[in-house]
Amino acid sequence: MSFEPEYTIGQIAKETNLSIHTLRYYEKEGIVPFVRRNDSGLRVYTDEHIEWFKFLCCLRETGMSIAQLKEFADLSLEGEGTVDQRILMLKEQRNKVKSQVDSLMSYISMINFKIDMYAAQKAPDQH
Repeated sequence: MSFEPEYTIGQIAKETNLSIHTLRYYEKEGIVPFVRRNDSGLRVYTDEHIEWFKFLCCLRETGMSIAQLKEFADLSLEGEGTVDQRILMLKEQRNKVKSQVDSLMSYISMINFKIDMYAAQKAPDQH
């Protein structure tokens, strides 16, 4: 018999860098299902929850809305029949992230150009 470690909401907050309020909100909205409670009524989390929260953080940090997170969670709960829909959602998210990265890379190029330009202006004065 294997024992799966259990975590309190405070431990999950620390591990995921999410506030306790956000963790409770995600549970209330059904974005984090199957959070059981112990005999004292306190939430009990597992490693699986930690991984799910980290994945949710990834999606949120890359711009996915709460409504989309909820939709993704609902699809996940529905099981195998929704895999294609989840893949489509993730591909769309990946495309958004890729577009953001491309924009940021062009900004880096602009910044580098200005750095080089100012460095070139400064160089003759240093001789």
